[in-house]
Parts: sequence; C-alpha cells; structure tokens
Amino acid sequence: MSAEKAMISIKLPGIRKLYSGKVRDIYKVDQEHLLIVSSDRVSAFDHVFPEGIPGKGIILNRISNLWFRNIKFIKNHLVETNFSNFPKPFSDYPEFLRDRSVIVKRTERIDFECIARGYIIGTGWKDYEATGSVCGIKLPAGLRMADKLPLPLFTPATKEDSGHDMNVPMEVMRKGLGDATADHLGDITLRIYEHARDVLDAAGIILADTKFEFGFVDNEVILIDEILTPDSSRFWDKALYMPGSSPVSYDKQFIRDYLETTKWDKNSPPPPLPEEIVEKTREKYLEIMRKIEGVLAPR
Repeated sequence: MSAEKAMISIKLPGIRKLYSGKVRDIYKVDQEHLLIVSSDRVSAFDHVFPEGIPGKGIILNRISNLWFRNIKFIKNHLVETNFSNFPKPFSDYPEFLRDRSVIVKRTERIDFECIARGYIIGTGWKDYEATGSVCGIKLPAGLRMADKLPLPLFTPATKEDSGHDMNVPMEVMRKGLGDATADHLGDITLRIYEHARDVLDAAGIILADTKFEFGFVDNEVILIDEILTPDSSRFWDKALYMPGSSPVSYDKQFIRDYLETTKWDKNSPPPPLPEEIVEKTREKYLEIMRKIEGVLAPR
C-alpha cells in the first residue's frame, strides 16, 4: 500500500454528497444505495486534526470488509467492495475511491452507538472512578484501569452528528427504540464482540472494547458503518498487557495518550500532530491490519 500523502479531502465533482463526517464521506448512488468513502482524516476528543494519517482510510476499509465477510450471523450493508465494478460516474475517480470506498444498502440508521466492553478503560473507567458504575451498571469495587470485567457489558451511547456521543443507561435506549429492539441490539452487540474477541485472541490481541452501528432494512436490523477497526475498537498486545495503566495498543488510543501529555485544553483548535506521532500511528494501524488479515485471510 503506497500512501505518502494523507487524503484529507475527497473531491467528486458533480456527485451529490449527502454527509461528511469526521472520517467518512457519504454519497448518493441511487434510491437504495450509498457510496461510503473512508478518508485519511483522524479525530480525537471530538476534533479532526489537519494532518491525517497516510493510508488510514484504506486500512479501515480493508479491515471492515474482512470482518463483514467473516461475521455470518447478522446481515450487513455491503453491496460492492471492488472498485472495478463501480458504476459511472464513481468509476471515473479511482484516485479518490479505489481501495477506500464501498457501495452499501441505504438503511434507516438507528441513532444509538452500541458499545461492548470487555475491559474497564476510557470513558467507562472515568464513569467507574466517579460512580463505581458504567452507564448505570454497578461494578465490583477495587477494579484497576484496564482490568478485565467479570462479564462483557453492553453500554449504549447516543449518536451525535456533532460533539461527543453520550453514554446512556439501557433504559434510555429502550425508551427510544422499544424493549424488543433495544434488547436485540444488546444481544447481537455482545455476540459480535465475543466472536471477534475469540478470533483475535489467536493473534495475541486483546479486544478491550468496540462499538457498532446498526440500521433497519425492511424492518430487519443489519450491521452498518465500520466494524472492528482501530478507529472503533481498542486492540491491546496480549503479551504486554498489564492492568493498572493504559496498555500498549494498536489503535487511536496512541494519539489520545500523546495529546494528554500536551497543554491542549481539548476545546480550542487542536495542535498539529508531530510527524513521529503520525508515522507511529500509521505503523500501529498497519500492524493491526496485518494481524487481523493473518487470522481472517491467512495467506
């Protein structure tokens, strides 16, 4: 994969863009299909950084597609992953779309993020320190940062188009979606997590937590967006895992940990990422891609 320059901006003249997120841009294909493009933009603490990570979008796209093909027990939104089969006018833009875009089913997005937590870290750790609970779920006393939880937890969060997604108790999700749908999302989230956790364990990787998004197609819940990538998950090196501190990771936590050492207040425009942080992040993303390919697509 050659990626010396980060692709921050996707330009497809004459094609209708529906949405531009922190990382992905979404375009209309027809009434039933969308095109999703993964840029090299990188965000942390709800801010997009100007540098980007070269090749990151290609890595995310490749990892997601591998997992979508691997997970057979729930349908997903993929329709076409091979750029060579894209229709015009999308096929006219290989420099922007090849290897970093997919054509997917258009769904009615469910406006909750579905988070599975196997270990106590991140916002879950902050909640636990303050309340002894995560999203209203009481946990045993005395847990250390990065400790394994007695059982994996399902914790929903509101899906916000701007600003930070907010962790909420399960009751909020049930009120918004109804008991049956909310409970089904909790069950399938934990099933996907446990499947991926066991697959990654064979590669020496701990899946600490991850988040999924779902949508409705003809009243059926299907898996959408990205799955089990270093943008949406925490991957830890099993051989170096030691609870009590932030573990060695192959994901965006590396950038978060660096930013915590700076004087940035997380409200003002973010500082530039040093070249060595950009390169090290890229190396970590490439490494987890290779490890996932090793267990899902062995050569």
